This record gives sequence, C-alpha cells and structure tokens, in this order.
Amino acid sequence: MRIEAGMAAVVTGGASGLGEATARMLAAAGAKVALFDLDGTRGAAVAAEIGGLHVAVDVTDEASVVAGFSAARAAHGQERILVACAGIAPAAKTTSKGLPHPMALFEKVVSVNLIGTFRAIAHAAAGMAGLDPVGPDGERGVLVATASVAAYDGQVGQAAYAASKAGIAGLALPVARDLAPLGIRMVTIAPGLFETPLLKGMPQEVQDSLGRQTPFPSRLGRPQEYARLVAAIVDNPMLNGEVIRLDGAIRLAPR
Repeated sequence: MRIEAGMAAVVTGGASGLGEATARMLAAAGAKVALFDLDGTRGAAVAAEIGGLHVAVDVTDEASVVAGFSAARAAHGQERILVACAGIAPAAKTTSKGLPHPMALFEKVVSVNLIGTFRAIAHAAAGMAGLDPVGPDGERGVLVATASVAAYDGQVGQAAYAASKAGIAGLALPVARDLAPLGIRMVTIAPGLFETPLLKGMPQEVQDSLGRQTPFPSRLGRPQEYARLVAAIVDNPMLNGEVIRLDGAIRLAPR
C-alpha cells in the first residue's frame, strides 16, 4: 500500500523520538497525520510544523483513546495507517534492598506499553475494517507496533519493560491472522539503541559508549531510520505478522 496524498494516519507517542520521526515522514509523503501524545506543548508544535493534528490521548484510558480516534477521523477521515510508539521505560529490579518490585510500577508499564498498544491497534482495526480495499491485493490498512530488543535481551532492572515489549512482539502474528480476512496487515518493529529523548538526555560520552556496543553501524540508531522502516512496511504487502529487529546486530548484555 502506497502512502498517498491525503491518506490518513495516526501515530501514538508522536510528539517525540521514534513517533515524531514517523509522523514527519508520513506527512512529507503526503499523509494527513494525527499525533496522539500527552505532551501538549510538543505535540502541538510538531503538528503545526507538519500540518497535522495533535490530540492529547492517554493510551491507558479507553474513553481518551475513543475520543482521540473520533477527533482524528473527524479532521482527516478514517486512518489507513497506525503506528504505535507510545511507551515508557522505568527501571526497577525484581527485588532490591529486601523489597519486591513495586507492583504499581509494573502494572503501569504493562498498561502503557502493552495494553495501550493493543488498545490503539484494536480501535484502528475496527475503523479500517469499514474502508474500501485498495490496490491489487485489496488492502485496507497497515498497523505497526513498537517492541524493543529488550523483548529478547532484557537487562537488569528491565523486568517490567522487557515483559511489556515481549507482549507487543507476541501480538504480531495473532493480530495479523485475525485481520488477514479484512486485508489489514500487522508488523512489529523491535528497535535497538536509538537516539530517543531518554538516551539523548545522557552525557555525550555515555551516548557514544552505548553506540559503540552496536556491531555495525557502531552508533545509536536514528529515529529517521525507524521511520524509513515504517515506510518500507507500508509499501511492501508481503511484510505481515513479523517482528523486525532494527538493531545493527546488537545483543544486549545483562547490564
């Protein structure tokens, strides 16, 4: 499915990092982009720059997500592309100083990353199902979720984060199978170490050290490289039900 002028797209977590780069790529290709993000200031600024729409959406809240899709569709029409990038990554060990991992924190990470991703996917798919099919294969839409290499190589302190991202990886095939009769594809990207706001906030020497852990290219990934993979997924109809590691061949060490 080609990204065409006027095609509607939704990006969760679209105000920064991987989501922002994806929103910019989609807009540059002619799509009408709605950014779902709780950062109102940054979201509004990015939306204004790309001629899109910012909607303050909390992916952990059903009513907020429903309202977000309603606003996006009222402005741009039914989306054919959803890219789910919203996520958080707090760190805590399974037990530390004699205390268990804070259960509220574990639940929050799973709620934002895993349940929030699936909530967006389910609502987007329900809307896409009513679209007319396009192209020789009769596609109706494309869903892209964001996991992490931590789904496979979770590090110390990443029990909640790795579990949530492993869940996102686990969505790819069953969701693709669920939606195959509707002509809706589902693909998950598992990025390695990327220049996200979390890493960009670290001292430059720390960023350089982390980048050198990547076999090749020996640097942090750039958000635009994630966005380029999203574009390739949308364009290639045979990419479906798969988790793609975008990581420069890195395998995370325990720490």
